[in-house]
Amino acid sequence: MDKNQLRYGEFVREIQADHLKISYNDITKSSAKKATSKIKLRFLDVYRLVTPYVSVRFLEQVSSLVPLAIYLVIFQIFILRQELNGAYSIGVGLFAVILGLMFFMEGIKQGLMPFGELIGNTLPKKVHLGVVLCVTFVLGIGVTFAEPAIGALKAAGALVNVKTAPYLYILLNDYASALVLLVGVGVGLAAVLGTLRFIYSWSLKPFIYASIVPTMLLTSYLMFDEDLSVILGLAYDSGAVTTGPVTVPLVLALGIGIASAAGKGNSSLSGFGIVTLASIFPIFTVMMLGVYVSFIYTPQEIMELSLGSQNIILASSPWYESSPYNEMILGVRAIFPLVLFLFFVLKVILKEQLPNAGTIAYGIFLAITGMMIFNIGLTYGLAALGEQSGSLVAVAFSVLELSDGTVLEPLFPYFIGLFVALIFAWILGFGATLAEPALNALGLTVEHLTQGSFKKRTLMIAVSLGVGSGISVGVLKIIFDIPIAYLLLPFYGIALILTYFSSEKYVNIAWDSAGVTTGPITVPLVLAMGLGFGNAMHVTDGFGILSMASIGPIIAVLSTGLYISKGHK
Repeated sequence: MDKNQLRYGEFVREIQADHLKISYNDITKSSAKKATSKIKLRFLDVYRLVTPYVSVRFLEQVSSLVPLAIYLVIFQIFILRQELNGAYSIGVGLFAVILGLMFFMEGIKQGLMPFGELIGNTLPKKVHLGVVLCVTFVLGIGVTFAEPAIGALKAAGALVNVKTAPYLYILLNDYASALVLLVGVGVGLAAVLGTLRFIYSWSLKPFIYASIVPTMLLTSYLMFDEDLSVILGLAYDSGAVTTGPVTVPLVLALGIGIASAAGKGNSSLSGFGIVTLASIFPIFTVMMLGVYVSFIYTPQEIMELSLGSQNIILASSPWYESSPYNEMILGVRAIFPLVLFLFFVLKVILKEQLPNAGTIAYGIFLAITGMMIFNIGLTYGLAALGEQSGSLVAVAFSVLELSDGTVLEPLFPYFIGLFVALIFAWILGFGATLAEPALNALGLTVEHLTQGSFKKRTLMIAVSLGVGSGISVGVLKIIFDIPIAYLLLPFYGIALILTYFSSEKYVNIAWDSAGVTTGPITVPLVLAMGLGFGNAMHVTDGFGILSMASIGPIIAVLSTGLYISKGHK
């Protein structure tokens, strides 16, 4: 065996030992140290190098999506006794979701994350704090548009009936771009306050009180307006959509980098809080948008605009017509402006050169490509499967009329069928949460932070139980057409009381735990399922399930933390 073959074998072992951390730069440095001559690789050699690296990332997405898809298909075929319509297109769509997320997540790690870390570490050293906070605010808006699960709102708009929920319809169609922009404003404000909190080591509790109390007061105002109350589910679900794989790592990287540069980033609680605020602030901004729209249009005017010959709403909506081409354009439009903004900050404000430009450009290309593929899979795979499964769950306990006019009789006696529907929702929430990679990472952090008193497994089970129970309560809300405010106000009230009696570290853990439950797979699937279920039950809207899935783990983790703090382990 010659020297080049030995070097190549050593290369393979290095890559297989650490698939997730190795980079092009690491390989280059390693090669320079170990060899003075260039290693020549055949196509087969390249294939053997790349395959284990790619397969790990592919299997990460497969392990998150495939069990949920199989569960939904088995439930639909064997429990509900209904065939899967459009199985081929759904299968292709689900594969596109896996492939798109694989490229997208790799692009985030290789391209956008290094950008955020570089700017976060450099910005406070070169400019005034006011400029730093402005950049943080704009970045918060940009990452919201780049969030994969934001695309789920597009599919949601197509499932809303303008006659039963005119304000909900106009927000998701004519005001779709404004809706996402204001969600982004909420995230931007959260990023600014979270960064200040990092720098000055402020407690999270006052921020929770100061954001939740006004949100609950505005919720109380809207719940007494029959037309506006239907947007509450959308508003609270929007808070869940924001905390995904783009927002959390990029905003945290920037915030922690700024705090570290200011010499305040070594606290054990560094990194907590931004996710919480990024979940709460968008709720308030979306409700304010609903109030604003109510001053412009009456419900009757909205129906006339959407159903009349001059179809202003549909014509002006950029998300009205769904096609693979449009989904690809949306993918580019989501990532590219964010990249341009990061380049502007780096070149114009910081006047810095981009290190490892080739690797970062490669990562950005992967992120854009992944977003384009993911958007196609979201529309034709995840959203279609979730909507179809959700629309058929009602047949377990009630008469169901399909879109083709077919009438299905209940499969079980009422209370047994109701139990089947709730168990279906609970298992979906529990299993989807356990499959979230971010929850496993949070569990390790929490176990270290609490010096082993709050075990990783305990956290994962508490969060999963909270999500499963929350989704079940959300399904009950749809079945009995319970106004969402009647559930949200008491549950958030309980969370505030538990927050008051909990220590700072458990408050940080609990409120941030809600963010890890809302991944790019869970959100579209649960959202589409809820809307499909709501349409089948002829309720005004199917929103609210995600919001219940967010408050559930907060209460579960706070309760567990109080139990542990009393000396029970």
